[in-house]
Amino acid sequence: MWNIPNTLTAFRLALIPVFMAIFYLPYTWAFFAAAFVFWLASVTDILDGYLARKLKQSTPFGAFLDPVADKVMVSVALVILVEHYQSLYVTIPAMVIISREIVISALREWMAEQGKRGNVAVSQLGKIKTAAQMLAIIGLIWQFETWMTQLSFALLYIATLLTFWSMVQYLSAAWSELQKSSY
Repeated sequence: MWNIPNTLTAFRLALIPVFMAIFYLPYTWAFFAAAFVFWLASVTDILDGYLARKLKQSTPFGAFLDPVADKVMVSVALVILVEHYQSLYVTIPAMVIISREIVISALREWMAEQGKRGNVAVSQLGKIKTAAQMLAIIGLIWQFETWMTQLSFALLYIATLLTFWSMVQYLSAAWSELQKSSY
């Protein structure tokens, strides 16, 4: 159960309270440090999947824990950003992204019960969405320069559009199963 990929995933979960604590520190370097911690967590997300495949260390525990860690990490960061910016320009994309994660998680669980989990496997669009989302969140946390924050807002909206589009794709892939009658 405890191999390198699963350890990286657990480490990512452990970074969440560290990220939160650093973000709220009253120091000028706090936003940079919080952005770095979020970046580090994002890198472990890429690395754990790569290593699980490369080292042939995929486990059911890792398959469960990895998406949980991803969703919790992103949701916590988005909630903190909503509170920090106190703007509909952050709140609406955060609501869309978090809602999509809940819907797709429930859909994947239901499809797995139907024996059709492969119909809603992670797509290339989902990976692009995740990259845009992570970069947007890092920039919005760091707030280094005005141009970077504006670029991060643009990336957040791109990620939101990709989030919505990928949800439509997943629901379309599962639609025939969702339409079946159990009577």
